[in-house]
Amino acid sequence: MIRSMTAFASRAGTSGATSWRWEMRGVNARGLDLRLRLPDGLTALEAPLRSALQAGLARGNVTLNLRLNREEASETLSVDETQLEAVLSALDLVQERAFAMGVTLAQPHAADVLSQKGVLTNATAEEDDEALAAALQEDFSQLLAEFIHMRETEGAALKALITGQLDQIADLTAAAAKAAAERVPQTRENLSAALRRVVDDVAEIDPQRIAQELALLAVKADVTEEIDRLGAHIAAARDLLNNDGPAGRKLDFLAQEFNREANTLCSKAQSKDLTAIGLDLKAVIDQMREQIQNVE
Repeated sequence: MIRSMTAFASRAGTSGATSWRWEMRGVNARGLDLRLRLPDGLTALEAPLRSALQAGLARGNVTLNLRLNREEASETLSVDETQLEAVLSALDLVQERAFAMGVTLAQPHAADVLSQKGVLTNATAEEDDEALAAALQEDFSQLLAEFIHMRETEGAALKALITGQLDQIADLTAAAAKAAAERVPQTRENLSAALRRVVDDVAEIDPQRIAQELALLAVKADVTEEIDRLGAHIAAARDLLNNDGPAGRKLDFLAQEFNREANTLCSKAQSKDLTAIGLDLKAVIDQMREQIQNVE
């Protein structure tokens, strides 16, 4: 299925006293460029979110934003006894060392001890953070599904546009083949006229050399290979549009090949009608390539 690299999705949710809002945007890029902006304290979420994005997306510049709003909630404080013993041991060591050096220190108050990092913990906050992380991961899976769905919807529109442009290229290729066949008598007349001028201007000329030069001119003016290759490129592009999986890179390469054949066709045209068709081909191919730039 063809997907676009351009998409947007957003979701909002709540868990306990915390509410959040996701926003995910995608634009075209040569590869997969992920930019995650998460609030402080949720950095552990980055790895699973990045893995999910890499599994679900192949190309695109994708920006993911998460905003949190935490409401004031009652806190349940508890003492970490292990940390408390470590702090008290450290204080005892300081007191002994100071006494040995003849330095008198004031006795610390309980508030001083409790203010040390890790002595007091908020058990409720820790439990809430774990629940919040689980809720956010679950909600993100829905966000990613909505984002991919929008990519697929935009991709269906892109497929319709590119298919229509391929139809135009096919019609113009058929018209080029017809114009190339119709110019044959005029091309022969031009070659004959050139030959007569050469013969009139040169007293002695090798007939074999003349035949070689005429054959070379005929080959340079022949556009059969270009028309055949355009037909092959059209078939290949249609197959890519109807196959599963990312097709953007291959379609972009084909667009370059389309343009190469159209340029060669114009350079070999030697006909006003065929030149006009070649220019129309280039215009449609350029329009198609603009659309292909957004295909994943």
